[in-house]
Amino acid sequence: MSVHFSSKTFEWATPQDFFDELKKEFNFDLDPCATKYNAKCKNYFTKEDNGLEKDWGGYCVFMNPPYGRYISNWIHKAWQESKKPNTTVVCLLPARTDTRWFHNYCIKERVQIRFLQGRLKFGGSKNSAPFPSMLVIFKG
Repeated sequence: MSVHFSSKTFEWATPQDFFDELKKEFNFDLDPCATKYNAKCKNYFTKEDNGLEKDWGGYCVFMNPPYGRYISNWIHKAWQESKKPNTTVVCLLPARTDTRWFHNYCIKERVQIRFLQGRLKFGGSKNSAPFPSMLVIFKG
């Protein structure tokens, strides 16, 4: 059971085919949680850039944040930034409906939740993730 609650990394690279389908719907133009190797958009922030301190206003953002203890900071930022004009933030998150961050930010007006059927295979892995995923869409 411990495999469901631990990981050797907090970074789970978004499957490219999954992202491509979402991009058709949302036309993303900012990835605030990227590395130079896995950025999904032309505009992106790396760990060194610290996307938590940057302005996301006016962008359609795709966010797959680090899933560790600071995930709530990223979700709070997504929620805040989505209040800005012409800003949408689509978050790929572990489906953890029992967490404080889920209840504090994801269950709000103008927030859409899409639970994903099955489990994603992150980063080209042959194995599925040890947790279910969801999309949380913050739209101001």
